[in-house]
Amino acid sequence: MRLPDPRTPGGFREQARAWLEEALSGEFAHVRGLGGPGREHERHEERLAWERHLGRAGWTCLGWPRRYGGRAASLEDQVAFHEEYARARAPARVGHIGEGLIGPTILEFGTGEQKERFLPPIQRGEELWCQGYSEPEAGSDLANVQTRARLEGGTWVVTGQKVWTSLAHVADWCFALCRTEEGSRRHNGLSYLLVPMDQPGVVVRPIVQLTGTSEFNEVFFDGARTAAGNVLGAPGDGWRVAMATLGYERGASTLGQQIGFRRELAEVIATAGRTGAADDPVLRDRLVRSWLELEIMRLNALRMLRPGSGAEVSIAKLYWSEWHRRLGELAQAVQGRAGLVADGGLNELQRLYLFSRADTIYAGSSEIQRNIIAERTLGLPR
Repeated sequence: MRLPDPRTPGGFREQARAWLEEALSGEFAHVRGLGGPGREHERHEERLAWERHLGRAGWTCLGWPRRYGGRAASLEDQVAFHEEYARARAPARVGHIGEGLIGPTILEFGTGEQKERFLPPIQRGEELWCQGYSEPEAGSDLANVQTRARLEGGTWVVTGQKVWTSLAHVADWCFALCRTEEGSRRHNGLSYLLVPMDQPGVVVRPIVQLTGTSEFNEVFFDGARTAAGNVLGAPGDGWRVAMATLGYERGASTLGQQIGFRRELAEVIATAGRTGAADDPVLRDRLVRSWLELEIMRLNALRMLRPGSGAEVSIAKLYWSEWHRRLGELAQAVQGRAGLVADGGLNELQRLYLFSRADTIYAGSSEIQRNIIAERTLGLPR
């Protein structure tokens, strides 16, 4: 996939760059740089207003059909926007789960009625979503899901618990993987339900992280209800739909994520210069290696944007999460002893170190990703 040089004016990239610069210099100048890993709590309402401003201006859901508010933009244009968004230090998106995960899944598996009901509010930033996959006994082993749902008349009744549910405390809807066939095991008998969060049968409890923030949560369903029509795909076919959702995590936005990584690496390098850590030849070698690996990450991301195997998703997740965790360790090393003290709160490099410890666990642990690569690509036995 060949992209235009980001330094060259013209076309979609230039339009995006100009619009972002104007928008973030005016009414929304105060949201620039807000949010991100370990900082999801920052000024949510103001970032939600920004999300809706993006939607009104047509800068959300770019690849979606025009009928549902998108621009039917090419992959090249989507990548260009996400890169410019990151370069402009625009705030972390509060609607990214809706746009990046459930939206594309509805486009692939949803009925016409479901598309008309759910896609426009996502595009406009009016409804936020969370992902109900992991459970206390079904984290990386997702097929062990125990949350159950049964049909009573025209309603699914959901009972069980989800955990590590990012942004559940601000979400309007949850797409939840539930066991809907009595006596079923593993990948069989699961259904992919769309469940409203604002109801008596749903309780959300934040979980405090190492960074002191709590962007993810425990979610308890105790007789929560959703309409019989709010199942995506056929009942019992939830595993196939859930795996398709995971595949969308490698979309065009990953290139924007890497702009953020590049900014973090630049700060680590600058800190090494200020503290004298760059005089250490071993640390210099680690800095250079980190830069080289980030370049490789971008090339791999471009290669994997086109449809491919599930193993490619695992390769991408394994690579960036392990790299980012090593960057967090490097961020601590270049600070020296000062990095061990949080004087009046965490600095950016300390926050990077603490949050990146989770990178190799969430969205499928590194161990699980290696198993997928071994079995599906290399053909090794289970």
